[in-house]
This record gives sequence, C-alpha cells and structure tokens, in this order.
Amino acid sequence: MQVSPSKELSQYIKHYLFLDNKEIAIQKLRLFSDGNTGVVFSLKSKLISEISNDEVKKYLPTSFLYGQLHGFKDIYSENETSLIIVVFQPNGIYQLLGIPATEFQDSIIPVEEIFDYKGSELQEKLYEQNNNEVRIELLNHFFRSLINNKLVSNQSIINNSLDFILKNKGDFSVKQLVEYTGYTERHLERKFKESIGLNPKKFGNVIRLHHFLKLLKNRSDATNLTAICYDAGFSDQSHLIKDFRKHTGISPREYLFNSRKLANNLIKAFPVSIF
Repeated sequence: MQVSPSKELSQYIKHYLFLDNKEIAIQKLRLFSDGNTGVVFSLKSKLISEISNDEVKKYLPTSFLYGQLHGFKDIYSENETSLIIVVFQPNGIYQLLGIPATEFQDSIIPVEEIFDYKGSELQEKLYEQNNNEVRIELLNHFFRSLINNKLVSNQSIINNSLDFILKNKGDFSVKQLVEYTGYTERHLERKFKESIGLNPKKFGNVIRLHHFLKLLKNRSDATNLTAICYDAGFSDQSHLIKDFRKHTGISPREYLFNSRKLANNLIKAFPVSIF
C-alpha cells in the first residue's frame, strides 16, 4: 500500500509504503536506486544484510536509513515481515536534516544515529499500533516536527534542476542543464551531491531508467522492447541492457516477467535470465 504524506510534508516526502510478507522461508530481496533516500521500519522480524556460505547471518538494524545507491543491494527475510518505508523526495532528507546527502551514499544507518532517541520512540509507537491510519499520523507528526528545525540553504537551484530533469524524464545533457539554470557544471555537481547524493547525470540516468520501467509496465501487447527503449531515450537496446544491469543486476526481461515486485525498485526472488 502506498500513501501520500500530509500536504505540508509533500516537498520532503514522496510517499509511505506499507509492505507485508507472510512467507517464513528465506526470501531474497533486491533493492535498487529510484533516485530517493528512504527510512525502513521493520515491525516484525529484522531483515538480513548478508548470509555466508555456512549460513551465518548478519542482521540489519530494526529500523534504518538507506542512502542513494550506485547499484543494487540484496537483503533477505527469513520470517514474516511487516515494513513501513518512508520514501523521501530526492533532496528531502537533506532539507529536513541539513546533513550532506553524500554522507549517506551506499550506506545503511540505524535510525537512532540519525534521529537520536526520537527515532527509537517512533519505532516503538509504530510497533504498538495495528491501525495503519494511526501509523500514518504518527509518521506525519514526527516529520512535521523536523520542519521547524531545518537549517538548510535555499534549494531553488536544485528544485529548478529537478523540474527540468523530471520534465525531460532523465533524457538530457549536462550542457542543456547548464544552459537552463545559468549555473556552471561544477556548481551544479557540488549542489547535487550535497542535496541529493548523486551528480546531475547519474541522477538523470536513474530517472530515465524508471521512466523506461513505467513505459514497460504500461505497454500494449503490440509494443516491443526495442520501441520502448527508444521512447525512453536510450540510443539502442544494448545500451539499455547494459545500463539496466548496472542498476539492477538483471535484464529488462527478467524484471518484466518477475511477478513478485514489492515496489518499483524492490523485487523478490527473480527468475533465471532469459534475455
């Protein structure tokens, strides 16, 4: 279930995701970048970050923040799980905390290290509730309290750049962005890394990939993969496949025929390659 935050939080938080899995066998989940940072609250069993050959398991924190991913990350569940994921806007966590997004890159950090004891308190309150409407209000209240304390600089450069990139669905050149904003490439790259955690081109590549996924999801039976590839701004199919594998570790067809998607960027038990 995907739920929007309260109106005043919409510039910081994209949505809340509620994901439940009743399977008790070990499940492999693959998380890849959607251009956003997120916070995961595990309300039942902990997720696992690694399982060694002799089945020694390394557990993730009960609740944690994950930063921008340069590729993909595999995590595991071994029991019934109930997750709440707070998906921030690309620069949302920076706006709320004022911490450079590069500090979270490819990292998983316990919530108490980010939000102090208040993060642990929120985890407990979410755990004690069975009503998702109450949980949503708890989340809204928690993040609204952060707005009053935010100390970040003006985000007009980033917001204008994001509007341009999203309008062009990630298919743009840095030169075009420079001309649109009036700022130098070096300045834009510094601001993007500080606010989002990726430079403009890498962020644009993620947006283009997810535009392709949207086209793939909504395709007609008569539309082939090559046509969608060009519509998404890829120069050819081999370029698409290379970029897709870099971000997800699988091929477009593997993603397409995987019916066990928990979210656009979180899939479960993908099949053998057929591409």
